[in-house]
Amino acid sequence: MLSVAILAVGTFGYVLIEGWPVFDSLYMTVITLATVGYSEIRDISEAGRIFTILLIFLGVGFYLYVVGNLIQFLVEGRIREILGRRKLDKQISNLKEHYIVCGYGRIGRVLSRFLIEKYLNVVVIERNEDRISTMNEDGVLYVVGEATDEKTLIKAGIRQAKGLLTVLATDADNVFLVLTARHLNPDIHIVARAVQNATKRTLYAAGADKVISPYDLGARRMAHAILRPTVIHYLELAFSDDDTDIHIEEYPLSERSQLVGVALQDSGIRSELDLIIISIKRADGTMLFNPSAMNHFRVGDTIIAVGKSKNMLKLARLLNPLD
Repeated sequence: MLSVAILAVGTFGYVLIEGWPVFDSLYMTVITLATVGYSEIRDISEAGRIFTILLIFLGVGFYLYVVGNLIQFLVEGRIREILGRRKLDKQISNLKEHYIVCGYGRIGRVLSRFLIEKYLNVVVIERNEDRISTMNEDGVLYVVGEATDEKTLIKAGIRQAKGLLTVLATDADNVFLVLTARHLNPDIHIVARAVQNATKRTLYAAGADKVISPYDLGARRMAHAILRPTVIHYLELAFSDDDTDIHIEEYPLSERSQLVGVALQDSGIRSELDLIIISIKRADGTMLFNPSAMNHFRVGDTIIAVGKSKNMLKLARLLNPLD
């Protein structure tokens, strides 16, 4: 807009001062502002020369202003990008007991959103730079790179992470990622996606703790929905994120808890918290379904309970008291 204004000023200036035709005045203005070095197309008066000098200074100043703003925009944009990346890296380096989601496609995005809604720290690894804007909009911490690369996993805090979820596009990538992650952190809990059912055994052999096949799971869910509709309805209520206040949760039993060594009937969980303990998983992996009132809590147990969310929070504090 400003360049058009300068062209107009120059054109009408020559028309008024020299009395030239509009096209000749426009041509003179263009070659003057462009500083191409052509001679005047007509004889020019002293007033016209003064006007030309002023027009040259005006044009040079305008182009310097434009170039300066362009450079400033590029430099500041790069600086913002660098500072933003450093901020992300610092936040990631300070995380502990977080979860790493490898892949930010449809499944990875839903997984990340669900974990964040549970107030858990999440770091995404995504190699597709086209998804950076989406991750920025979603406000997730992320590392751009190959999830199968050790350096990328270390940058995402694999050694301090609590869990890893692999949702890469191919089973081969998921298998290699599980192997690499298990090597870097032998204690991390790994959940892997299998595109083909035949790959499940390979993923378990590579070190995955749990392997999920979305297609197999979806087919089973549909079958159960037609065969056991009431059961599925109950589970949907328990695992939903809407306003339903009935939930199923699991909590590990800390050695600091006052329930260590206490029998279920003496714990007050049913009478005081109005919760139902549906299962206890022992440290060795043994599952006690519908545990009896005489079962005692042990360090390393994982308690699976169902009930209202506010009472679940009380149970969580009872099982894992703060220091």
